[in-house]
Amino acid sequence: MKRSWLLRVLQKHPWLLIVLLLGLPGTAKAADGTAANGFLVALDAVFAYLVAVLSQVLFFSIGGIPFIVLWLIVGAIFFTLRMGFVNFRAFGHAISVVRGHYDNPTETGEVTHFQALAAALSATVGLGNIAGVAIAIQLGGPGAMFWMTIAGLLGMSSKFVECTLGLKYRIVKPDGTISGGPMHFLSRGLGELGLRPLGKLLAGIFAVFCIGGAFGGGNMFQANQSYATVAEVLPFFQGRSWLYGLILGTLVALVIIGGIRRIGAVAEKLVPTMCLIYVVAAVWIILSNFTQIPAAFATILTGAFAPQAVAGGFIGVLVQGFRRAAFSNEAGVGSAAIAHSAARTEEPIREGIVALLEPFIDTVIVCNMTALVVIITGVYTNKTGDGAQLTNAAFGSVIGWFPIVLSLAVFLFAFSTMISWSYYGERSWAYLFGDRTTMIYKVLFVIFVFIGSVVRLSAVLDFSDMMILSMAFPNILGCYLLSHKVAADLRDYMKRLQTGQMPVYK
Repeated sequence: MKRSWLLRVLQKHPWLLIVLLLGLPGTAKAADGTAANGFLVALDAVFAYLVAVLSQVLFFSIGGIPFIVLWLIVGAIFFTLRMGFVNFRAFGHAISVVRGHYDNPTETGEVTHFQALAAALSATVGLGNIAGVAIAIQLGGPGAMFWMTIAGLLGMSSKFVECTLGLKYRIVKPDGTISGGPMHFLSRGLGELGLRPLGKLLAGIFAVFCIGGAFGGGNMFQANQSYATVAEVLPFFQGRSWLYGLILGTLVALVIIGGIRRIGAVAEKLVPTMCLIYVVAAVWIILSNFTQIPAAFATILTGAFAPQAVAGGFIGVLVQGFRRAAFSNEAGVGSAAIAHSAARTEEPIREGIVALLEPFIDTVIVCNMTALVVIITGVYTNKTGDGAQLTNAAFGSVIGWFPIVLSLAVFLFAFSTMISWSYYGERSWAYLFGDRTTMIYKVLFVIFVFIGSVVRLSAVLDFSDMMILSMAFPNILGCYLLSHKVAADLRDYMKRLQTGQMPVYK
């Protein structure tokens, strides 16, 4: 198919994508305050209907537990047992790999182990850690954090399996670029088992869900929420969402045009910085209230098994914990497998072991930091604010100027999430439509960054978040069917590691 003139120009001069945004402010000014016009109302209604239908089909409950949550729980437990508790026994080795001890520069790949980890973390460490934890505690009580932690520990095994398969079945192109992830291990891996039609179907379904999730939950939601937070502390942007969208869209365009190499290079600097900012503030508050830490943990443990005034009782608090953990660390969703597929290594198991660190960092460390701050300060008893407002109030009660820090953290979290999800969606787009059309996707992605800043399309965002969770259906099914291959490769890898057959470079 012959590419359009515009596509050919953008492919040759990708910096023009930034210039394209300069024509949007006029449209954006008209969009400010017009989210209730007829077109957007109709669009909201359409997506609201789709959300309602999909909720009935995909998110029905079994014994009071939504099926998607049960699917993630059972999968995480199965992979933990099937892989012999790899989430614990390979933890030390994962640290060594990330530190570069096994980085061989001659191996195939586009990014280092650390860059792949940072790129994947930049998509998970974000608003879920700031707002999601407070929402879980508000709805499920402090005990929800206990089950979030359990979900994070078990989810390490799900991440290991999906990211191992992502690299195992990746495709290396003649120019050195790499395409991997559930799209490929579903189609190629299940093809090896004689299930090629099923694999192709599941791969296509996953790719569609991933593109929708990239435009919505990985893009518009991030832009919208970051604007709301930044505008609170920088009044200059109030009423100028179009300007914020233009700036953010330009920054995103500058990064995503460069592909995974530039995304990895930015993420390896951005992720540690934003985590450090947020964790330092949390540690400051926790240490300032050091004597209350034992009582906070006691509150969490008591609420986990004997919840008070929580809808659904024990099941209710468990569901909230696992649900928010899934949104936060995306274990079982399959998105991180796309980033890890580009790692510079010929050892799929090694990259899977690196990936298992993600739920630990995201949920076990960062989310627990937020939970302790929210519980110690007692703001979780406030039923009027939403998740982000509760977290902001918790930090602000101890650090008066924290709203400024939080706005910076939210901006960095949102920006890093967008650039990583842009890559996830791009690889899914390329799987469906070919690499020659990816510039179309990038243009659309940057435009959606802008749109997310200036309009409120709650139904569209709900639909997109639902698509992100729906990615778990084909992903985990494929991981189940291919788990015996991962288990065999893991046994071989650990044997070679323990017998000193693997060279150490640092």
